[in-house]
Amino acid sequence: MSAATTRTGAPRLMASGVGIALFSSAVFGLSGSFAKSLLETGWTPGAAVAVRLTGASLVLLIPAIIALRGRWHQLKDNWLTIMLFGVIGVAGCQLFYFNAVSRLSVGVALLLEYLAPTLIVLWLWMATRRRPRALTSVGTLLSLGGLILVLDLTGSVKVDFVGVLWGLAAAVCLVIYFFITAKQNDTLPPIVLASGGLMVGSVLVWVAGGTGLLSMTFASADTHLGPWTTPWWVSLAGLILLATVLSYVTGIMAARSLGSKVASFVSLTEVLFAVVWAWLLLAELPGTIQLLGGALIVCGVVLVRIDELRADRLGSAEPGKAAAPELDHANDVEPVPSELI
Repeated sequence: MSAATTRTGAPRLMASGVGIALFSSAVFGLSGSFAKSLLETGWTPGAAVAVRLTGASLVLLIPAIIALRGRWHQLKDNWLTIMLFGVIGVAGCQLFYFNAVSRLSVGVALLLEYLAPTLIVLWLWMATRRRPRALTSVGTLLSLGGLILVLDLTGSVKVDFVGVLWGLAAAVCLVIYFFITAKQNDTLPPIVLASGGLMVGSVLVWVAGGTGLLSMTFASADTHLGPWTTPWWVSLAGLILLATVLSYVTGIMAARSLGSKVASFVSLTEVLFAVVWAWLLLAELPGTIQLLGGALIVCGVVLVRIDELRADRLGSAEPGKAAAPELDHANDVEPVPSELI
């Protein structure tokens, strides 16, 4: 491989990772609009989550089996990763979030869950004993400030201590989700991890429903998306295929390319995408303050990304150190804590 190819290959990989991460956030952001259209007809959150995860795991089952053909040992080698992803990153994250929503406003609950990027920065600070660099610190503050503006929490907000604890639990689950999906040197195909995790998560949610921990109510009334009145299964299909299948698979791909910290910051744009989709599909028009918040989120993501790239260049250029080997993905400088995998 020529030096020119090496110099241009890494930026293309990094750009691709950011693009995939933004696409994942965009389709993840659809979940709120699709789910709300179902909830307004009588579906309960538990029922929507259960069918969402079950349908997505079944859609991915055949491609996952094909991806594993001749490599079934990967399931045995990575069973713990799949279990953790399904129990914590899929079921736990959604269940804790819905428990938070039952006691808090949706905005406050979502803000608490998306404290995950800040928690990742703090965790890496404690694990490596290296203080976050200035740009990462500024990016963290900008992103959190942007989230506050996008969620528009200036109105009357119901705050409940137990609800706050549920929201923080969802944030911790999201942190572990990013660490698991960014696991380095993992040969398990993203589609297999997504399918297995969704299947584990769906079983857990059905068990929670069967034991009475979650209310399970379904409905068959028509749903409303933008100017269209559609059968209930249209919203459900969108929730399963776009907001779950595509979002989880591309989210895992992005995390492996970018690393847990950067992928988690890019995922903050999901809130902005959710606002835009709600505007288009539910006629919930975002205000100027929310657009300003979206701009702050993007600025925060850019600063963290620039900090990562600058650290890579400085690390490989230090005197007395061998040049860093060509990276399989963009974030080898950020090791995933092995105790979480």
